[in-house]
Amino acid sequence: MPVPRRVVLSGDHTTGPLHLGHYAGSLKARVALQHHADQVLLLADLQALTDNAGRHHKVAANVVEVALDYLAVGIDPALSTIVVQSQVPELAELTMLLMNLVTVSRLERNPTIKEEIRLRGFERDMPAGFLVYPVSQAADITAFQATVVPVGNDQLPMIEQTNELVRSFNASVGADVLVECAALLSSVPRLPGLDGKAKMSKSLGNAIALAASPDEIRAAVRSMYTDPKHLRVDEPGTVEGNVVFAFFDAFETDTGRVEQLKTHYRRGGLGDSKLKRELEDRLQSLMAPIRERRARFGDDRAAVLSMLAQGTRRGRERAASTLGAVKRALGLAYFA
Repeated sequence: MPVPRRVVLSGDHTTGPLHLGHYAGSLKARVALQHHADQVLLLADLQALTDNAGRHHKVAANVVEVALDYLAVGIDPALSTIVVQSQVPELAELTMLLMNLVTVSRLERNPTIKEEIRLRGFERDMPAGFLVYPVSQAADITAFQATVVPVGNDQLPMIEQTNELVRSFNASVGADVLVECAALLSSVPRLPGLDGKAKMSKSLGNAIALAASPDEIRAAVRSMYTDPKHLRVDEPGTVEGNVVFAFFDAFETDTGRVEQLKTHYRRGGLGDSKLKRELEDRLQSLMAPIRERRARFGDDRAAVLSMLAQGTRRGRERAASTLGAVKRALGLAYFA
């Protein structure tokens, strides 16, 4: 008997075009996964509104921008189902049903949500949609019957809460209607921002967009934080915390060359400018075909929207099937 393919759910908030941090942390893995798993990619525009309610035009405008980034890096809509979240109303309905199985205090104890509340300075004055974000995510995962969800360590509490909700629902109806999922942890360290102060982020302005021009890439590399104590070429430098080396680790396929550079830098005799020129060459080579594919797809946005409509229809069929099973288990399928 054939082993069923894993169902993988991943996605992004549509708050802006994606950047190299996304590429290193998730996009490369998604391109590989689509050949070995049943992959659903969610353009999470509804969830993006949980902390962008007054900036809805930005969220809506970036649905196509993120889709273009997917296509540019090699996501194939024939292999991966790309779904626009807001166009699948079954997800919102399932969220509402699952919300009845979790308390406000449990949501507030979620470490991921606590940290996000702190970073945004919400305290008690937070949007209700933001607080119930873990339930919305659980609805996404269960609606598509995902068995694997790629996440970073900071997102593990979200997976734990999803599985808690699955167990609570199944126990309440006395049947295994919803499926638990497993986290797929990335082996790639989070890419730091150009300034070395935080992770790469669109909102912090310390990122390199996937669509960056050659001049933008050059300027970004030149601005990268290195070792502030490395003032002379002949002096030893520190590799740890050096953003340039973090980028070499993420994007240079010749690991032997990276180790040579680290040894030379630690010993002294390797200047930051020379190091940055080599990194720039690597990034220009990596990003040129991505930028070209993105521009090509961007020339026919109607075709991109058609692709999204097809993927969303397929995704909605799956979500509707799950919601139907949930409502039947709850005795809510009155007219079926």
